[in-house]
Amino acid sequence: MAIKYISYDPNVLEGQAILDNFVRTQRILRYRDNGKVFERIQRGMPLYEVESQEVVGKNPNHNLVLRGECLSACAYLKEKGVKVDLVYIDPPFASGADYAKKVYIRRNPKVAEAIKQAETELDSEELRNFEEKMYGDVWDKERYLNWMYENLVAIKAVMSDTASIYVHLDWHIGHYVKILMDEIFGEDKFRNEIVWYYRRWNIAGKDFAKNHDTLFWYTKSGDSTHCYNQLYIPKSEKSSAQGKSWKSVIGEDGIRRSIQTDEPTKGVPMPDVWEISMINPVAEERLAVGYATQKPEALLERIIKASSNEGMLVADFFGGSGVTAAVANKLGRKFIHCDIGINSIETTRDRLRKAGAEFEVMEVKDGVSLYRNPVQTMDKLKSLIPGLRNEDALDKFWEGSIHDTKEGMLPVYLPNLMDSSTRLLDTALMNRILKEAMPDLPDGTKKVVVYYIDIIDRKEIEQFIKEQNNTWIEVELRDLKNVLDNVVVEDDAEFDVKEVQPEGEAFKVWQVSLNRFFSDRVNKKIEEFNLKGQQQALKSGKAFNPITLSEEGLETIEFLSLDCTTADPSSPWRSDSEILIDRLGYVRKNGIDTKTFWDGTITSDDKPLRLKIRNICGDETIYQLG
Repeated sequence: MAIKYISYDPNVLEGQAILDNFVRTQRILRYRDNGKVFERIQRGMPLYEVESQEVVGKNPNHNLVLRGECLSACAYLKEKGVKVDLVYIDPPFASGADYAKKVYIRRNPKVAEAIKQAETELDSEELRNFEEKMYGDVWDKERYLNWMYENLVAIKAVMSDTASIYVHLDWHIGHYVKILMDEIFGEDKFRNEIVWYYRRWNIAGKDFAKNHDTLFWYTKSGDSTHCYNQLYIPKSEKSSAQGKSWKSVIGEDGIRRSIQTDEPTKGVPMPDVWEISMINPVAEERLAVGYATQKPEALLERIIKASSNEGMLVADFFGGSGVTAAVANKLGRKFIHCDIGINSIETTRDRLRKAGAEFEVMEVKDGVSLYRNPVQTMDKLKSLIPGLRNEDALDKFWEGSIHDTKEGMLPVYLPNLMDSSTRLLDTALMNRILKEAMPDLPDGTKKVVVYYIDIIDRKEIEQFIKEQNNTWIEVELRDLKNVLDNVVVEDDAEFDVKEVQPEGEAFKVWQVSLNRFFSDRVNKKIEEFNLKGQQQALKSGKAFNPITLSEEGLETIEFLSLDCTTADPSSPWRSDSEILIDRLGYVRKNGIDTKTFWDGTITSDDKPLRLKIRNICGDETIYQLG
């Protein structure tokens, strides 16, 4: 449950362009009582407890990697008095697509033959992998715009007076969001519509190739106080005029001519069309991260250099692969990376660690983090709730129904973990259920089940139902966290801890040797992959090579870390020694890439007290050693 609610102030401007084809039901509650219409403004941004997970370096600049939704992240920042100088967000585009990450099976260090083959067979196309859904970009227009409205108002509330915001979208929904931004920030705060043009292979069709995205740039203030550094396009290296400039002169014959001078020039001022290549599939950027929607560092470099100075704070509330934080750090800015997905947090954490950045990893305790991946959870919820099934007779508002021998069909409402406006059960949402959804239920419906992740106050909601329910249908409230708690299963590991003396060395080190590792979730993902592949093979007649795991299961480990500082389970993690195993089996040790394969161990100079293991799907489990 939220601790309290933080005001969105400053409020949305009045008299600006607005969209009339959607209603902001998540912000305003209207309901009738005794013939009168009542209106309540929602309580604001929900503020939850925020827990420190790990501290990397001394972190004097208070750089932050935060797992949580944009809304709750902004509530936390505003409560702490943090002001952001530059915001870049690359939110879902409402494209209707699901985005997945390829999960690669690693090499098994316990099998010498596997390592021997790895030395000669490093063709990444041959590596066994399956997909893990990262997030679903499937929205209807009204829900998406309501969601974006909430997020943009929240972001505005933590921007400094001289701050800028760049919102990255494409043709799917960008033109609608532009009007939302006019309404929230003010039409006079609009600076540029920037076109990011990129080349890519296109198949001929009956329309023009879609080769660009759009960035809308707004400032918090309407005057010239916002930070802006003029950028220039450098002259082509192929040009004979590189580093020289031209000026206009009038000759003796009275004719005006342009002549080349030796005076240096900064180049042509940057226009609002940026030609920046997509990330090359074999580039170091791509290999290091592997996000389907990853944006090139060159794009963020241009934005950050133009709209911030060294020492300023740059934030990305849909951080994804961590490119904003990485580039901000490289350019001497402070950074905040926020994302709801654990894969984003882990990817960014590893990327920043390699770059030598100092930061703190924190988590918003809003209930969603009870299960690692909100998209994955939504896919599984129907199987997690006993008896829940599809029901054609019900509106899409209801997730399905449960059949009860006494009550008959019980329609079930489930919150969308990807949409913050539906996760909090407050009077506004309950009013929608009572006045919009329940009256349209089939005749004979006696009871509905309403699940929630968060609730303002259960007694207040129950009283509201009692006062406002004009139907004969009973409403049963259920806490969805009780369901999610039952599916969090930690991975099992067998290991030895001992002091050893490295060959040729005079000193001893502590060594943790992994003997066996088993992840129930990874195994189930592989079973699903194999079953699907076998079914497709039967239809196509083509052979299918299933993924198989060794008895040791070490090929399902991606990352290991040792904390030699504290054994206290409630203390933030301190990574005194760590190993990241890439998809080819090579090791990144303490942020430094190597060309050696993992040997199944991890060492530290001091006695390890805790061990953290991350499996290839991103689940992390901590084991006490001392």
